[in-house]
Amino acid sequence: MQTPNVLIVEDEVVTRTTLKSLFEAEGYSVFEAENGDQMHDFFENHSINLVIMDINLPGKNGLILAREVRDRKNVGLIFLTGRDNDVDRILGLEIGADDYLTKPFNPRELTIRARNLLARTTSSAEDDDLPSRVNFNGWILDGDSRSLISPSGKEFRLPRSEFRALHLFLSNPGKILTREQLIMEMTGRELRPNDRTVDVTIRRIRKHFESEPTDEELIVTIHGEGYRFCGAVDG
Repeated sequence: MQTPNVLIVEDEVVTRTTLKSLFEAEGYSVFEAENGDQMHDFFENHSINLVIMDINLPGKNGLILAREVRDRKNVGLIFLTGRDNDVDRILGLEIGADDYLTKPFNPRELTIRARNLLARTTSSAEDDDLPSRVNFNGWILDGDSRSLISPSGKEFRLPRSEFRALHLFLSNPGKILTREQLIMEMTGRELRPNDRTVDVTIRRIRKHFESEPTDEELIVTIHGEGYRFCGAVDG
């Protein structure tokens, strides 16, 4: 497999240098950006596989830039957030970050999470087992564009975590899926204590469905166990 390209977006020099050295020691090609403008310059000139991004950046902050990163289909995104800043973490997940880590972070933990995420984003066979289109309750999940299409034709481009969670639901209609199953499918990692990633992702998926109100509740919370898809998958 070709050496993955990692882009560090961090305005603090010491942290940026530390991250660069850390990922270079793991064998990755590493680029550095101080702000959003530099980040986009690297995207224009290099094939970036993973972005490690601070939230507090000059100019456009990381939350704004994350929306722009999410337009790129096969780029993983890990946020670095301030210690105990629940608001930043939840907002980052709402926007579609694949993972997050709080400062100060454990270097080993960061490289493990990055490796797991890259294993998904750089594999050419990542979604080879997915049908190109899955129809359910008038909606369509399109695997080619990684989009959710409403009955009226409105299209929602999905972050990887939403797409993989929704595909898992559609592959297991009527079955209760635990948070542990969902987080492993979404990110390739285990569920951590007080981890809100699954719940935030489900909330984002439900918002798409709410764009066309109906009496049908497609994803139901099973308290103490997980979630269940209650819709009808065609075919």
